[in-house]
This record gives sequence, C-alpha cells and structure tokens, in this order.
Amino acid sequence: MAPNVRRVLTGFAALALLGVLGMGALVASLWLERRTSVTLPTPTGSFAVGRATYDWADEATLGSLAPVPGAKRELLVWIWYPSATGQPAALPDDYLPAAPRAEVERARDGVMGFLTRDLSRVHAHAMRNSDVSPQQRSYPVVILRAGASAEVWNYSSLAEDLASHGYVVVGFDAPYRTNVVVFPDGRVMRRRPENNPELVFGRPDSARRINTLLAAWTGDIAFVLDRLQQLNRGDASGKFTGRLDMSRVGVFGHSLGGATAAQFCHDDSRCKAGIDVDGAPLGSVIRDGIPRPFMFLLSEHGGSSDAESRPIEANIQSIYDRLPPDGRLRITIRGANHFLFSDDGALLKSHIVLGALRMMGILGIDGRRQLAITAYCLHRFFDAYLKGPRGSRLNLSSSLYPEIQVLE
Repeated sequence: MAPNVRRVLTGFAALALLGVLGMGALVASLWLERRTSVTLPTPTGSFAVGRATYDWADEATLGSLAPVPGAKRELLVWIWYPSATGQPAALPDDYLPAAPRAEVERARDGVMGFLTRDLSRVHAHAMRNSDVSPQQRSYPVVILRAGASAEVWNYSSLAEDLASHGYVVVGFDAPYRTNVVVFPDGRVMRRRPENNPELVFGRPDSARRINTLLAAWTGDIAFVLDRLQQLNRGDASGKFTGRLDMSRVGVFGHSLGGATAAQFCHDDSRCKAGIDVDGAPLGSVIRDGIPRPFMFLLSEHGGSSDAESRPIEANIQSIYDRLPPDGRLRITIRGANHFLFSDDGALLKSHIVLGALRMMGILGIDGRRQLAITAYCLHRFFDAYLKGPRGSRLNLSSSLYPEIQVLE
C-alpha cells in the first residue's frame, strides 16, 4: 500500500475513533444528567405552597371526543394554593405522584426516555396535606390551561410561583385530550390521535376538529368554576370552604391553552382578567374582542412575516384593538422559545445539547430565565387587575428583565 494512501486511511480511522469517543461521551453525559436530581425554580412570593387534587365529573357528554358514545365529562383537577406553614402533617409532595409518573415514563420509552429527565428525581416545592394560609380570609382564583395536549402538572413552576404570591391556581387534565390521565382509582386514559391539535392542523376537517376542542376546553373551564363555587360553599375536607374569592377570577394558558383563555374570557363574565401565553387566537374572540383586561405574552418570533405568521399577528392585533385601553398589554420576551414556557424550561438537559440549540438559533435565553420572566409578568398582571384598583395601565418594563419588550 502506498504511503499516502496509508496516511489517509490512518487519518480516517483516527477521525472515526474520535467520533465514537465523542458520541460515547455525549451518551454518558445524557445518561448521567437523566439520573441527576433537579429542583424546579424557587417560588418568588412570600407564601408557602400547597397542592391538592380532585376527581370531578358531571353529566355532560363528550360526543366525538370520546371513543365510545355517551361518555361523560370527568376531569383530574390540580390545585396549588397559599399554604400555612409549620404543620407537622404537611410533607413535601412528589413532583408527579408514582402512579401517573409510571405511565408518563412508559410513554417516554426509547430515545425520548433517554433524552428527558427521570421524573422521580425532579423536585417541586408544594406540600401535601397542608391547610390554606390564614394570612388572608380568601384568595383570588386563577385557572391554568396547559398547551395542546400537555398535562397541567408540567406547568408546576408557574403554578407554584403564582400561588406563592397569594393565588389559588387551578388546572385540570381531561381524558382523551390530555396525553395521559391517571385517576386516583387507577384508571388510565390516553389522548386519542383525533384530539391531538398537532396532528389535526392541516387536515381537511381541521377547522371543525379545532373548534370542537376549543369548545370542550372552554366548557371545562366553566364547569371547573361551577365546582369551585360549590367547593367554596362546602369542601368535605374543610380546606377550601370560604377560602376562594370567586369574584376575582383570572384565566391564563399556553399555546392552545392561551387561545382557550382568550375565548373563555370573551364568553364568560366570570373571567375578570386573562393572559394568552404565546398562543394563536381562535374562535369568535378574534372578531369580537374581550371587554376586560387581557395580555398577550409572546416568545420572540423574529419579526417573522411568513404566510403562517401574518394571519396570527393580524388576529392578535384584532383582539388587542378591541381591549379596554387601560387593560391591554402585548409583550415579547426577547430570546424566548415557544416550547419552554412549561417546566421543560427548567428541565432541559446537557450543556452540549443546549449549546447546539443556541448555535441553531432555537434557544436565545436560558430556560430558567424564561420561566422567571414569565412568572414575573403573570403575577404582576394579575396583581394589577385582580387585586389592585382599576383605572391605571400596568407597566411591566423592568431593569431586572431587560428581555421584556412592550409592544403597542
């Protein structure tokens, strides 16, 4: 073999060995990080946080959303709330209880399981079996809607922070529409492909399916508020009796949950203030607007003017123009990514992967930084429009968070 050929082959072999070693190092790093404990961002308010869950059902039927005719509405409801401190019976709650955690991990097998955190090693701040804080007689209620088919516990960072500022935050998961729902009696219900918004978009019947999903989610919010009213009148455990201020109700959601928040605040006067976190508006709210304070909190879309973005921007503008002048905000978080408003912003793994995402322009700011800015905007907005006097417009500009860009 000629010396030049031998040198070329030796070089290729060396490069291949380096590639194998590099891949091995990355795999080892990802596996180590999967097994490393991580804690969600610390809530910034003065209250400790408790968490409770309820299984609520009624006689409303799900129609085409369910796999069998006549299936009734049933929701797994999660409540985060300002908690009393110094209670011997109150213990740190699991980020996700063992039964649903096992089902979620089962759905994440293979590559997804390898690339995501071990949920048993994720730690939140909420306590179980804790009483509502006695510091106030009652607390405003904020409804939280997750994005698309995501489970609402995946927004624990934002829920815990808002609860620490003196709010009862209520989210819920719905069978056949949420990725996976595990009820206290052990029943497991998974999302149907027909109810997956990400699969529905682009289909010939997409408008009908999306409108059906939107109507179901807004109907669920109304149902949850009805049940919260009953809970406030008489909670069997005594925990929430008389502790919910149902005259001060806010609604916020992410992505499709944000579109749901906007439509619900158009439909139902019980919503006193709302926030759409990076969701494309849908429904009659685009035409009619919202007669109460509302904020659009957006990720950075780079001033995109493509065919897909233009109608979304026009729909947001249509709603914004019809909002009360002293109760409308539209804000962009520079560098924010649409998919990191959930706990994923705190749980992303591997500095190598993060560096690659930044190089590709997918990430502009750290995920925890994005969550911190979002939490700040949420509690400041609801403080102004659920707790504060009406009549003055909120200014969210902050030297602490120069990433906030207030749009007109």
